[in-house]
Amino acid sequence: MELLFFLKGLVIGFVVAAPVGPIGILCARRTLVHGRRAGFFSGMGAATADAIYGFIAAFGLSVVSNFLAGHQLWFRLVGGSILVVMGVRAFNASPTKKQDLPRSARHYAGMYSSTFFLTLTNPMTIFSFAAVFAGFGLAGTRGSLVSAAVLILGVFLGSALWWLFLVGIFSIWRKRFAHHQLGWVNRIAGLIIGGSGVLALLSLVL
Repeated sequence: MELLFFLKGLVIGFVVAAPVGPIGILCARRTLVHGRRAGFFSGMGAATADAIYGFIAAFGLSVVSNFLAGHQLWFRLVGGSILVVMGVRAFNASPTKKQDLPRSARHYAGMYSSTFFLTLTNPMTIFSFAAVFAGFGLAGTRGSLVSAAVLILGVFLGSALWWLFLVGIFSIWRKRFAHHQLGWVNRIAGLIIGGSGVLALLSLVL
């Protein structure tokens, strides 16, 4: 039973994480500009948030899900504003030389926490999880604590697997980028990330 829960969680985590949105673009840019370690920690931040939302969706924590749904406006406002700021910073960032890659634990912690909070400020994620869990017959699951832990571990590892795949792909591409080309990476990523933030803010008034 626990193995089945784990495998279902693995698939669910991968499926929900796979669509490439602003977080994926952010993770890809950090991999190209700062290296795979930066991409890895960014991806793990998103995977952690996915695991939390997966837990809420799977075990029917209605108080939390209702709170998130009822405060979508503020979550979108905060998340959209952060995306706009990060998009502008990425667009204006100077290309980073490979030998100047950030290596401090504090810097990586910042990358982890930024994608963690950005993913949490998108309450639509919980509805994605709820839909997928329902499709797998796991919505409102009731079981042992071990089964719950195994399921959420599967969700986390499934999401992490996607981010590792994404980081691996862009790590390979990174070797082909000349220093001056990273400037275009910053501009394109900045436009996509900032544009996603603008769309999130516009959705509040449209």
